[in-house]
Amino acid sequence: MKRKLKYGLMLAGALAMLAGDITIAAAEGVLTIGRREDGTTMDPVKSAQNVDFWVFSNMYDVLVRVDKTGTKLEPGLAESWTVSDDQLTYTFTLRDAKFSDGSPITAEDAAWNLLRIRDHKESLWGATYSVIKDAVAKDAKTLVVTLNQPTAPFLSTLAMPGISILSKKATEADEAGVSDHPVSSGAFTMKEWKRGEVVVLEKNPNFWEADRVSLDGVQWISVPDDNTRVLKLQAGELDCGIFMPFSRIAELKQDPNLNVLLDASTREDHLLINHERGALAKKEVRQALDLAIDEQSIVDTVTFGVGTVANSYIPAGALYYYKDNLKRPYDPAKAKEMLAAAGASDLTLQYNVEAGNEVDEQIAVLIQQQVAPAGITVNIQKIDPAAGWNELVAGNYDVSVNYWTNDILDPDQKTTFVLGHDSNLNYMTRYKNDTVKALVEKARIEFDPAKREQMYVDLQKMAKDDVNWIDLYYSPYRNACRKNIEGFYQNPLGRFWLEDTKKM
Repeated sequence: MKRKLKYGLMLAGALAMLAGDITIAAAEGVLTIGRREDGTTMDPVKSAQNVDFWVFSNMYDVLVRVDKTGTKLEPGLAESWTVSDDQLTYTFTLRDAKFSDGSPITAEDAAWNLLRIRDHKESLWGATYSVIKDAVAKDAKTLVVTLNQPTAPFLSTLAMPGISILSKKATEADEAGVSDHPVSSGAFTMKEWKRGEVVVLEKNPNFWEADRVSLDGVQWISVPDDNTRVLKLQAGELDCGIFMPFSRIAELKQDPNLNVLLDASTREDHLLINHERGALAKKEVRQALDLAIDEQSIVDTVTFGVGTVANSYIPAGALYYYKDNLKRPYDPAKAKEMLAAAGASDLTLQYNVEAGNEVDEQIAVLIQQQVAPAGITVNIQKIDPAAGWNELVAGNYDVSVNYWTNDILDPDQKTTFVLGHDSNLNYMTRYKNDTVKALVEKARIEFDPAKREQMYVDLQKMAKDDVNWIDLYYSPYRNACRKNIEGFYQNPLGRFWLEDTKKM
């Protein structure tokens, strides 16, 4: 969940170019990865962004993991667990493991983290974990969690990076210092974070799977400009780069020094709609806007055929995805009629787009052109990437492209976050439908797979009818590495398996 806004760090233009000139010296066993944006925090409960979660996954461990294929759960810090017949009590047995400072990871630490993500005033995930009635350490290795009601996705939620296990002692002693000197439970620990430039990680010798880790360290280097990131990769200044531009993939595949990695993903790009802005409050107006957008043309033009048209907020291939969900055809004439009937002729929209984001700027221009025949005027507002999320939170937009990748196997997380979540204004769309919200809650506690699947099919239909947002396209992860890098892999939920990556 999860907010997936693609943050940049520098002001557009001069500052972005300055960031592109950053060169970081790395040791032989250190993997350098170029990414577009810097993170915001090292405190898991306070973030809902990929840019943070993807670092958390290799700095911290969780009780239950999603496996490398991204299709099933496997033991993490909890080596085993049992569930009571009434589905209300979960008993976990923790393995022998240590934090990076050498202290043992105990059931008390785990219990404290579960209650913290539920209760902390800055937690972005309180609603997700409000089902927890209590979490207690029966002994040093036994964690007992009781729930207020049975909930089908509970085990899946324990694999989310937001519930990474921190040291209770260290965090209580200096919570503000978590982002400067975190105590890790995962494969790597943070050596240094130069804001806006680089996060420097080093191998955690106390990690319970330390023998599995080949790399001495990892550097996540911020290079906001897409083309600069590609050039640095081609020049050998980076070992790997993520978010490779669609427009460069064919070229990169021809480079004998590179491997292009198009890993299967749960990514969905969509057009956020602010339901509290004027005529957009009317469902008919939002439906007309969907009719006025040619998603297939966007896929062909922007993704160079790498993507596919999205027809649901649940990504293709994910649990309970409804492949026959409605896809509105491109029909600007009908859209114009609907807008007139709704009293919204000559609709004018403020379209916020990240300055310097090649793909999103292309989409903005395409949509501006596509909706014009329907009588819709789009004013493109280029926003400093570092301020983009705040503008959405404040509601200072009509439409804006964003993206999401799933963090857990179960569809409850994303469904709750975008359709049935009050505290985040349903992913800042301000969407409201009490019937949908009630069904979201009902699906969470349904254990019959067939009945539960039908609930999610109905939710996908209702969301599409209401146009909570406009589904645009699904696409794979787009990464590339130098040929001497082996095992660089991102599973469908976005986790990088850096503990299995080798620099030859």
